[in-house]
Amino acid sequence: MDSAERRRSIIVGVFVLLGVAVFVIGILTLGGQNKSFVKSIKISSVFTDVAGLKKGNNVWFSGVKVGTIKAVRFTGNSQVDVDMSIDAATQQYIHRNAVAHISSDGLIGNKIIVIDGGSPQAPIVQDGDVLQAAKLLSTDDIMATLQKNNENLLAITTDFKTLGHQILAGKGTVGALLADSTMAMQLRAAMRNLQVTTAVAWQMAAQLNTFGQKMNTKGGLADKLLTDTVAYARIQQAIAKLNESANNATILTNNLNKASNKLNTTDNILGVLLNDPAGAKKVQATIDQLQQSSVKLNDDLEAVQHNFLLRGFFKKREKAKQDSLKAKI
Repeated sequence: MDSAERRRSIIVGVFVLLGVAVFVIGILTLGGQNKSFVKSIKISSVFTDVAGLKKGNNVWFSGVKVGTIKAVRFTGNSQVDVDMSIDAATQQYIHRNAVAHISSDGLIGNKIIVIDGGSPQAPIVQDGDVLQAAKLLSTDDIMATLQKNNENLLAITTDFKTLGHQILAGKGTVGALLADSTMAMQLRAAMRNLQVTTAVAWQMAAQLNTFGQKMNTKGGLADKLLTDTVAYARIQQAIAKLNESANNATILTNNLNKASNKLNTTDNILGVLLNDPAGAKKVQATIDQLQQSSVKLNDDLEAVQHNFLLRGFFKKREKAKQDSLKAKI
């Protein structure tokens, strides 16, 4: 074999080796994407609409690709069974009450299945389990919702348009405030009055709070009245005494009034002396006469004592009186 043929054989061998290497790398890459060489479990979900989901599409969990779609087939009336192959390493994070959603890989990408992990209290998903499928919102449903929103938006804008015309025309309270400057000034004055009233109310509340704190001060009069039953009983006794004194003063005043009224009348001797000058003169004259009669009577008695007929009688009585005094001594 000459050198040219040998060179040609080497080149062919190199190309063959490169082809085999590319083939092996491709198989390994595709197998890695499809999880062909990774231990996995099979689960499924039943949808009423898969929206173009196909075999080979990806399965995602928490933003991570965890498996692929192995089969999409009809199982009943408007029901599509979707078989999935899931990496066994992620099995511990997916629970039996998880929900499978159909979504898109990007804005206009292929359809994929997104698994919601479920609650930690539920058991872990096992090989052959069927996950609950979420209802896919169809394009018609989206358009119907948009149409309803458009109708609501149109109604709202129409109402605002009507309201704006009424406000500009001065109708209603807002329109009157915008159109009537007098009413606007009155409203501002009312708001100022309200602010003043609020300030006064706040000040009153602060004063009441201070008063309440003083009422609750330990050892104060109010605190004793509210908490010390002995002090309260003493105050009640003092009030009762005051009431009794007031009643006695009233009785005394009434008696004095009665006595004064009697003194102002002439049906008694004092009233005559105070109010009847003529009667008072007569009483005075009577008293003078009695005094004169008393003087005369004393003189008569003195004369009787010196009468010789009665002198012995008076001497005996005087002697008996002296003896009685001596006996007592």
